[in-house]
Amino acid sequence: MRRWWGSWTAAAELRQGWRRRFGAVQCVGEGPGLPVPASPDGKAVSSLRSATAVQNQAVSGSVIHRPTLALCGLTLGLLVLMAGLSAHADSGPAASAPGPLPIDLPTALRLAGAQNVDVQIAQAKVYEARARHLEAQLGFFPWIGASAGFRRHEGNLQRVDGNVFETNKNTYVAGAALNAQLELGESIFASLAAHRLAAAANEALDAERRDRVLEAATGYFELARARAAVGIGQETVRIARDFAAQVGHACDEGIAFKGDTYRAEAQAERDAMALRQAQERQRTASAKLSRVLRLDPAVELLPRDTDLAPLSIDDVGAPVQALVAAALEARPELRAAGFRRDAAEKAKDGAVYGPVFPSIGAQAYYGGLGGGTGDPGPKEAEENREYSVNLGWRIGPGGLFDAGRIGTARARADMGEFELERARDEVRRQVVEARERALSLRDQVLIARKALEASRETFRLTDERREFGVGAVMEHIQSHQDLDRARLDYANTVAELNKAQYALRWAMGK
Repeated sequence: MRRWWGSWTAAAELRQGWRRRFGAVQCVGEGPGLPVPASPDGKAVSSLRSATAVQNQAVSGSVIHRPTLALCGLTLGLLVLMAGLSAHADSGPAASAPGPLPIDLPTALRLAGAQNVDVQIAQAKVYEARARHLEAQLGFFPWIGASAGFRRHEGNLQRVDGNVFETNKNTYVAGAALNAQLELGESIFASLAAHRLAAAANEALDAERRDRVLEAATGYFELARARAAVGIGQETVRIARDFAAQVGHACDEGIAFKGDTYRAEAQAERDAMALRQAQERQRTASAKLSRVLRLDPAVELLPRDTDLAPLSIDDVGAPVQALVAAALEARPELRAAGFRRDAAEKAKDGAVYGPVFPSIGAQAYYGGLGGGTGDPGPKEAEENREYSVNLGWRIGPGGLFDAGRIGTARARADMGEFELERARDEVRRQVVEARERALSLRDQVLIARKALEASRETFRLTDERREFGVGAVMEHIQSHQDLDRARLDYANTVAELNKAQYALRWAMGK
């Protein structure tokens, strides 16, 4: 809108210039003090619409006091029209460019637990496991079937006593049946195993959600570290360029060496390059976090917290045995592995003891049966009822004493137990490593803070020496580099500490 207003203002100034030079030009519907066209909401309308109105009045034969100025009015309208089109073309891509989006840590954690694709995949696996459990349960229930049929025979037919005779007959059948076919032992143990697998899928969903939350926290701290590095780089570049300008001025006055000017300028350019690299890392960290949160990577994310402060978690100082015991109780990965092991045990029991239970088949049929000899057509149709129940056992492959099936089921049960024990060992390792890293980084933060304070004091003293004309250029550059390095070290250590403390909470199942 500002570009359209600028186009209209330029056209108005051009018209004022024509009036001052050639006199007033008044068209039909135009007063001495005609305001800028406005929309109903009070905003200035498009300069393209205004220019079109001016052009239409000129072309439609408006009454003009001075005919020689008609061509001027038409030319003015065309100029305004071209200016508006140019402004519209220039403002298209720039107006659609998205701006940075501030985000804080709680928001990032909530989005990671709800919108992440891996979490949604785990949720779909939960639905699948529940459906399989329901499918196993429905195996205990009968089903209903309906049928209808027609059969015709023509020619010879053999009696029960063996004599053959010639006849033509028809048979009509229609009815419905209630059927049940149940492998009782297999159905029982399959339902128990499916129940454990559904519980394992629930725990796997919880574990996946926690993994993505940890990834989001790590990505946020990476973004905060990159943002801090950009801030440090901007201040460093400002100081370096100010110092280079001061050295250059001193060299022009003849009180400084020309080589010191080049040295200061080279340092300023190196700092500018480091700043550009920091900006690149910030943009990359934003894109990675956007992927975790399922946001548009084209929108740059900026941490709402500008100061990168160290977090404090009380669990860091607790004994490692207590942390490991708490993790073994709380980690959903271990519960999921335990449920999978139980499912494998139920499958093994089904292979060993399932065939002991009989296979049950039952049917209750009700319908009509009709037919007769001669031409086709329903004859002598009467209702028909049939009931049957069958019990059976299977011996051999797929039944009792199936050594191959039993051996496979036992091997899978053993693998489930081994996987659970491996998961426990992995949890113990993660807790010990996360605790030790958090403790180490907590001490490193204290060391980095002391180094930062010393570097600040060194830079202050060096700057004072420079003001009194005592300090050398190289000394000032070196102290500036030490301060920059100390600030970056502190920011990196704080970011790593925060990541390590979140990793410890994750390892403990919190």
